[in-house]
Amino acid sequence: MKIKTLETGFEKYNIEYTEEMEQKFIEFKELLLEWNKKINITRIEDEEEIYVKHYLDSVMLLRDGYIDNFKNKKIIDVGTGGGFPGLPMKIIEKSLDVTLLDSLKKRMDFLDLVIKDLKLDNTRTIHGRAEDFGQAEEHREKYDFCVSRAVAQLNVLTEYCLPFVKVGGYFIAMKSNISQEIENAEKAVELLGGKIEKIEDVSLPNSDINRKIIYIKKIEATAKKYPRKAGTPSKKPLI
Repeated sequence: MKIKTLETGFEKYNIEYTEEMEQKFIEFKELLLEWNKKINITRIEDEEEIYVKHYLDSVMLLRDGYIDNFKNKKIIDVGTGGGFPGLPMKIIEKSLDVTLLDSLKKRMDFLDLVIKDLKLDNTRTIHGRAEDFGQAEEHREKYDFCVSRAVAQLNVLTEYCLPFVKVGGYFIAMKSNISQEIENAEKAVELLGGKIEKIEDVSLPNSDINRKIIYIKKIEATAKKYPRKAGTPSKKPLI
């Protein structure tokens, strides 16, 4: 029997929902709840809330045919935390090549186990700061998409994320509130080689939550001085 919350949510998103996906989502949830007793991965521990606020929230990027944009693409999830949105996206679209980045080593140990147990190929973790890896040759401007649900202000988050993206690719930020963030981020986006292409309002199924999804297209290479050294973007945001 399928999980009704996910089944109806996927239906609203126009995403195919299979038994294989459901089994992986269940196993992921069980590992998440088990490990959350030992380390702080998520404050959300109710199963229904996990389905909505982690799974359905993550896969909204694949809704209404957007999934076709991600087929056989290389993505990096910056500030992934418990693996969101990267792992739910991978569970749905197997062709994705996924890299998960976070600065907390224990979370990476958890995600390594999830990747192994769920048998997710072409999926890996990297432990460290986005500012450091954004300057590393093997990661800089190597990804079709950078995705992030991180809570940093958009001008700070863009300096973390856009250096990873190839020219022609996208940084996609998932935000709950962007009141002044867009205006404050416009200069930073331009300095980093990007352009805010569109902002979408998306309702999260089976909830009263609304998301803003900001699509920032990489239109030219990021200047080599960005991202600045670890800690600087948050202390001295580009404005």
